Amino acid sequence: MIDNCSAIAGTLSPALPPALSGEGASRASVKIVPCPTARAAGLGQAGCVRSDRLERDLRAALRGEADFSTRRRAEFSADASNYRRVPLGVVFPADVEDVVTAMRVCRDHDVPVTSRGGGTSIAGNAIGNGVVLDLSRHVNRVLSIDPEARTAVVEPGVVLDDLNRAAARHGLRFAPDPSTHSRCTIGGMIGNDACGSHSVAWGRTSDNVLALDVLRYDGQRLTAAPGPLPEPLDNLVHAHLAEIRTELGRFRRQVSGYALHRLLPENGRDLAKALVGTEGTCALVLGARLQLVPVPAATQLVVAGYPDPIAAAAAVPALIALEPLTCEGMNDKLLEVLRARRPAAVPTDALPDGAAWLLLEVGKDGAPDGHAVAAAARDTGAVDVRVVTDPADRRAIWRVREDGAGLGTRAADGGEAWPGWEDAAVPPDRLADYLRDFDALMSEMGRHGLVYGHFGEGCLHVRIDFDLLTTPGRHQFREFMERAADLVVTHGGSLSGEHGDGQARSELLPRMYGERIQHAFAAFKYHWDPGDRMNPGILVHPRPLDADLRIHPTPKPRTQLAFRHDNGDLGSAVRRCVGVGRCRSERGGVMCPSYRATHDEKDSTRGRARVLGEMLRGDLVTTGWRSPEAREALDLCLACKGCLVDCPVNVDVASYKSEFLYHHYRWRPRPLSHYSMGWLPLWAAIATRMPRMANSAMRSPIASLIKRAGGIARDRELPSFAPQSFHRWWSVRPTKNDSERRAVLWVDTFTNAFLPEVGQAAVEVLEAAGFRVVVPPGVQCCGLTWLTTGQLGMARRAATRTVAAVSPLLTDGVPVVGLEPSCATLLRTDLLELLPGDERAAKVAEATLSLGELVTRENPDLTAGSGHVLLQQHCHQRVTTSVAVDADLLRSSGFRVDPLDTGCCGLAGTFGFEHDHYDVSVKVAEHALLPALRESPDALVVADGFSCRTQVEQLAGRRVAHSAELLRDAIANRTQ
Repeated sequence: MIDNCSAIAGTLSPALPPALSGEGASRASVKIVPCPTARAAGLGQAGCVRSDRLERDLRAALRGEADFSTRRRAEFSADASNYRRVPLGVVFPADVEDVVTAMRVCRDHDVPVTSRGGGTSIAGNAIGNGVVLDLSRHVNRVLSIDPEARTAVVEPGVVLDDLNRAAARHGLRFAPDPSTHSRCTIGGMIGNDACGSHSVAWGRTSDNVLALDVLRYDGQRLTAAPGPLPEPLDNLVHAHLAEIRTELGRFRRQVSGYALHRLLPENGRDLAKALVGTEGTCALVLGARLQLVPVPAATQLVVAGYPDPIAAAAAVPALIALEPLTCEGMNDKLLEVLRARRPAAVPTDALPDGAAWLLLEVGKDGAPDGHAVAAAARDTGAVDVRVVTDPADRRAIWRVREDGAGLGTRAADGGEAWPGWEDAAVPPDRLADYLRDFDALMSEMGRHGLVYGHFGEGCLHVRIDFDLLTTPGRHQFREFMERAADLVVTHGGSLSGEHGDGQARSELLPRMYGERIQHAFAAFKYHWDPGDRMNPGILVHPRPLDADLRIHPTPKPRTQLAFRHDNGDLGSAVRRCVGVGRCRSERGGVMCPSYRATHDEKDSTRGRARVLGEMLRGDLVTTGWRSPEAREALDLCLACKGCLVDCPVNVDVASYKSEFLYHHYRWRPRPLSHYSMGWLPLWAAIATRMPRMANSAMRSPIASLIKRAGGIARDRELPSFAPQSFHRWWSVRPTKNDSERRAVLWVDTFTNAFLPEVGQAAVEVLEAAGFRVVVPPGVQCCGLTWLTTGQLGMARRAATRTVAAVSPLLTDGVPVVGLEPSCATLLRTDLLELLPGDERAAKVAEATLSLGELVTRENPDLTAGSGHVLLQQHCHQRVTTSVAVDADLLRSSGFRVDPLDTGCCGLAGTFGFEHDHYDVSVKVAEHALLPALRESPDALVVADGFSCRTQVEQLAGRRVAHSAELLRDAIANRTQ
């Protein structure tokens, strides 16, 4: 629908030919000059649609949610591609029938529809200027699994990992496994014909789909399956029989275009498989019946090292003849990037020598075992080969490969790289030649990128350092894409080997296919969607590959930034989020705890980055630092810093949130909690002088008034101040160790005011390890609570005091020992942001260690501990140390330790105390932590973080100890 406030010029020819023969297709020539309202709304060429009427009708008709707010549109303006298209609104249908209703309303308003699952599409195929239907939030059930037939019936929004968890109970799995398996949906996989690492054994998504329940834009609902074709499609096949047989289906990873060869008689006239990979341009998937495969009883991982990627590619034909389950390739550039960001994550000891590696998983019935494959790899020129047996090493290696899309986005030197030419594929026996020519093209055009991917099927992924911020750079981007397309066609390949063509490659299809195949594609699209309302601009009548680019130079903020953020460029920092969506994962790691509680895109790291990006861009979110949209997006960020570790590109929303809050509330009243808990160090310093009076007040009838005045949740119990602070205890304690080896104990506010016994235990442990403990003079605070609430002026003052107190004590390699993980992390990381260029701050940061790190380094004899321990690692601790440090130390001390892989506890400093956040805090804890504690009711819980300790004690009623207390007990038992 184009309403009367749009000026229309030019001619409107039919979007597609009226006959299904496919002959004479003509491109629409429509020129729409949008009104100012449309431009301000970011609708571009879609014109000015009366979205208020559409929103009203959707809300009236749906049981689900229709959200046309600016913030929501910002969140869904991009996927994991280079492109940006702002939707009119987003709909979250409650169920399949709600999807049908939403389509009817959109049809009544003649509005385009784009379906979306996890939003991890890298070609721009999950964004649109009409209505976006997000099916991942509610339409996500596994309806049935038939173990005997090895089939599953699912809704389109179900996440692949969730399906496989259900299938695993029967020893089965869905075969395709893209690297986004923890968040990609089956509907998205069907739309893009996803493949993954195991496609050499089990094929693409299209090979594993048996039938589809689909909905056309005109409202017709039908089942797509093998069998007789509708007459128009039967006519289409016969009209283009020769070219369909010769141009399509030539090799396994030929994904580009429509899979019309699936309609051939010899292929069973399989309409379901033909609809797989249509990228939402033909029909909307409401359900799917899928083929499952048995999970191999046992697998081995063979890693073969080669001198370079071309040598690895040349070895592929010989190795895939041995029928491995995977044949993946990656090179040393990926490791360089990972080493620059997270050195501990590099599986150096598990990888053989070489500069490129093939990952060959074996275990297929009747195929050679790992040692036979390793011997074959040596015969192909591998410089070194290993059969990796340790499960942890295998996970670490696969993690590097799975994080390739994110790792490749930032070079080791911090330079930006982008998708675009991302998924090209050639027959495997042409891979080495293609890779050699591709390297030459990259060199000729002065581009660099990380190449990795599915070597066993000739499919390469690469992120390239395109300059998309300048006009000349965008011109070169187009030139590169055109030349790369010609190159892959020369090698008999496909523009896309998985993930679809999208906006990135659809325009290039004529370089790959002849005119008659192009006509056939148009006719197929016209059969399903004659009005071009299903994901328009993709595959047929494509948008230009260099239009709608999301990467955009952001205006420099008018106010001085408080953090450095990628050398002072907050826009560059926010662009780190390329949309791979690991923050939408439900299990493993920390990121993102609030998303796991709400399942709302606004609460994911990606959603927050999108809104901040639009705030900086300024044409959709127009109110800058005062933006209510950005405030809403950041509201449920726990500042856990999980994204800094778990995100492949180290997006740091915690620091972005502090920056935003600083500017947003500057010279304005703040939330009450910023004055109460944000200023906790001051109130704690006062209360420790009269702890009995403070505790009485907090347990008296006026406690509710205190909570209300401080913005604290009514149901949250206020922690008690210790009868004697650590500093008072320390002031009267005689020195017991006069060793020349000193260790500075950083006594944070939480240890001093609430848990002095932890500091006392740490003193005993350090003295037993041979140190003379030194405590900085005065009551100190690193500034954590001011930092997390965005009161950065106060945080900087506290940091300056910290540096002044500690740095004079740091002579001859004296370590600083932090007991509260969040405070220790601030000293090691944020201190450098608060005081950039301060050599004393750098000295403090370098000297700071956790107690576990220092004790492990000293390697004392602590073998007298006993008992079962559940170890909860504080989120901030993950930024600087692995949970393995404390786990190994406690094990060496005699304890039986189970680290909890349950993510954030949900309290996160001030967050879980705040009135508006209490319910989410509890949900985060209930997601994984509290259920894990219930499974081991007799185990001792160890948590070094004050937040973790408080949350577990209040919600689980369990006693919690600090690792310092356990180490002290082990020492005491040893000396008895």
